[in-house]
Amino acid sequence: MSTHQRWSIVAGLGFALLVTSCAGEQKVAVDTARAATDSVGDTLTPVGIEAGTAGSNDGQPPVTILFVGTSLTAGQGVEQADAFPAVLGRMLDSAGLPVAVRNAGVSGETSAGALRRIDWPLSTPDIDVLVLETGANDGLRGLDLDSTRANIAAIVARVRERRPRARIVLVQMESPPNMGERYTRSFRAMFPSLASETRVTLAPFLLDRIAGVDSLNQGDGIHPNEQGARIAARNLMPVVAAAVREVMAGSR
Repeated sequence: MSTHQRWSIVAGLGFALLVTSCAGEQKVAVDTARAATDSVGDTLTPVGIEAGTAGSNDGQPPVTILFVGTSLTAGQGVEQADAFPAVLGRMLDSAGLPVAVRNAGVSGETSAGALRRIDWPLSTPDIDVLVLETGANDGLRGLDLDSTRANIAAIVARVRERRPRARIVLVQMESPPNMGERYTRSFRAMFPSLASETRVTLAPFLLDRIAGVDSLNQGDGIHPNEQGARIAARNLMPVVAAAVREVMAGSR
């Protein structure tokens, strides 16, 4: 996909999201066990589900994957079993890679919110792989990229401190071009730069081949439907599968 095409797709998506943000932005408090973050008109509903918990053929326990992210990870508007983390868990199982999937997605969350509440999902025992999907709401609001970068780097550092053996996968996200070409380019470049700097694995753009396609999104034009979630899972499958294989090949 060319840069122009990608900008065009994300522009349409971003306009709808920015309207939603301006119309419904509010601050929502949750109990101290689940921290607090900024909402973009959505209710904070952290969820924790497991999928694909069968043991491997050699008797090893399944590899535990923790997904930390926004409403895209939480699966807003679809059943939890149809959100991309659960779909990806089933794909991995079918590929002979038994996993336990835990979903800690929060709707409307910025990178600052993810940093504030990261200790809550990290309290989950036995995290082997952590998939981090954050920053998109920062881009939609045009937040300072130095702050976003610092937040994501701090999240990675906190994961390393709490779960030093966990493989970390950072998901590439995009910003709409209404913030200006310079901001959009800097936002895109931030993810591979961060991945290199923090020595984590970079996954492709989550919504590649989904954003801007009506048939793959819900009526809001923002969140993937069941079919779109399957494509999102396929987008991440190669990178996450490689991380799972590394865990299975090493000692845990």
